[in-house]
Amino acid sequence: MIQKIALFCFLMANSIIAQNNTNYWQQHVDYTMDIDMNVDTFQYEGVQELVYTNNSPDTLYQVFYHLYFNAFQPGSEMDVRSRNLPDPDPRVQDRISKLSPEEIGFIKVSSLTQNKKPVRYKVAGTVLEVELNAPILPGEKVNFSMQFLGQVPKQIRRSGRNSKEGVALSMTQWYPKMAEYDFEGWHAHPYIAREFHGVWGNYDVTISIDQNYVLGGTGYLQNPKEVGHGYAPAGSKVKKKKGKLSWHFKAPKVHDFAWGADPEFIHDSVEVPNGPTLHFLYKNNPDIIDKWKDLQPKTVELMQYFSEKIGKYPYDQYSVIQGGDGGMEYAMCTLITGERSFGSLVGVTAHEMAHSWFQHILATNESKHEWMDEGFTNYISTLAMNEVMKQNNPNSLKGSYKSYFQLAISGVEQPQTTQADRYAHNAAYGASAYAKGAVFLSQLGYIIGEENLAKTLRRYFDEWKFKHPTPNDFKRVAEKVSGIQLDWYLTDWTQTTNWIDYGIKEVEEKSGKTKITLERLGLMPMPIDLYVEYKDGSIASFYTPLRMMRGEKENPIPSINRTTLLDWAWTHPTYVVEIPKPKSQIKSITIDITGTMADVNPSNNNYLN
Repeated sequence: MIQKIALFCFLMANSIIAQNNTNYWQQHVDYTMDIDMNVDTFQYEGVQELVYTNNSPDTLYQVFYHLYFNAFQPGSEMDVRSRNLPDPDPRVQDRISKLSPEEIGFIKVSSLTQNKKPVRYKVAGTVLEVELNAPILPGEKVNFSMQFLGQVPKQIRRSGRNSKEGVALSMTQWYPKMAEYDFEGWHAHPYIAREFHGVWGNYDVTISIDQNYVLGGTGYLQNPKEVGHGYAPAGSKVKKKKGKLSWHFKAPKVHDFAWGADPEFIHDSVEVPNGPTLHFLYKNNPDIIDKWKDLQPKTVELMQYFSEKIGKYPYDQYSVIQGGDGGMEYAMCTLITGERSFGSLVGVTAHEMAHSWFQHILATNESKHEWMDEGFTNYISTLAMNEVMKQNNPNSLKGSYKSYFQLAISGVEQPQTTQADRYAHNAAYGASAYAKGAVFLSQLGYIIGEENLAKTLRRYFDEWKFKHPTPNDFKRVAEKVSGIQLDWYLTDWTQTTNWIDYGIKEVEEKSGKTKITLERLGLMPMPIDLYVEYKDGSIASFYTPLRMMRGEKENPIPSINRTTLLDWAWTHPTYVVEIPKPKSQIKSITIDITGTMADVNPSNNNYLN
């Protein structure tokens, strides 16, 4: 008996090692919600039945819900933070502070039970703190029943009513949402400005609303014949309830549920070869209809591109819905503003659709690792736009590099490990998450090779889809694919503000040979690709691996003969490359002719003879 207890304790201790590479577990939640929306008052009554499964090795004594709509009230944390930032989001600024009681957002919980017994709870801004009437043991399922009242805020940020483009309802982060608990503990972050983290599960949602409204969003519509509005098969008879229709959706294996609604929505659908079905819902506005029609075949191409480059989209549908205040990703759908140029319309669709992979299938914690979802999305959507829109740009990520360089020398950069709401400047957050995050991937291709980067993305998808991967999980995949050690890269790039600066210090001839002295001026180490162009037109490359990589990449340009040199230890500020030709035969010397190494000072990367 004592031996069994000892074995159990050993297994439990090992199961809570705080890293996702081994002993991975994640919580699970199933929502059933019935919502009754009043489109005159913009209030809605909700009944939520929630089944929570504690897959952790821990006993839980409390749980937390997010009440996101409470952010849209004067004096909220989002309001105060926005009014104290040096560069607030122009969509927010001080607008929340000016909302009237009829314009604010809220979610008011009127009752909550655990396994049919009342629990005590209190509201702390956008978080509901719940004291359980009985602890939830490892492996246990618990039923929570809730009744609540919500009010849709005036459109300010992501969610809201009556947007500038006239969309009636952008219903995102609109319900009491269980906070995530993982190997790090609870993630009950207040809603201040940034994005989200949720529990994987299944949703069964019924929304009763004025019969003239057309809905689209997360999940598969269960009763198309009852609601019609383009969802019902041609020739079918639609059954309408007097005054209202009930839209019934089911969404399997998601961590969010969003929807948009408007009485003037046009609804189109297009089939992608081999799936999925694409839905488009947009206002009956003559100025935008043609653009939204032209968007549809481009969206098919985008879906095919992402499925090929990352992994096949796993759901049977995806919806592009006019709404919100810009563009924002949600499970199986996006809400975007629709009054745009055609190029912008395709661009925002490309970015938000790419988030279906980098956030809604590979569900990183956006509060802590925002650069993983925004940066990876920025990287792949930029490449997709270059192909789908036939931009023929040999360096389509140049804009991301430029933005990162500006950040690096700005004096306001913070490490990418900074919690998303803790950035001192909005602009620094944006450049870090979007631009520096994209450069992380692009530059990884420089380190391990483009072919290995492509393999890494696909393997990352296969191993971590429908989970919550961390930066280390992605790094480990890249290491396994490439055979190169990358802890130094993840550490320096994401956990510090060290930058890359290498230069050609000196070129001199000795005994008929050319001696090139390279120097490392920045703190961040990198391997070096050095290209020498001779006056006869030939080019040779000299590859200096970084010692701590413990490996080498393949020749990135096979048409150019490459010599692999001894590795360069980071501690050594200089490194000498000897060329077996006299200096007089050399036309130019260049560090990294591809421009994918993010050197903040490229002016010292070239030598002309």
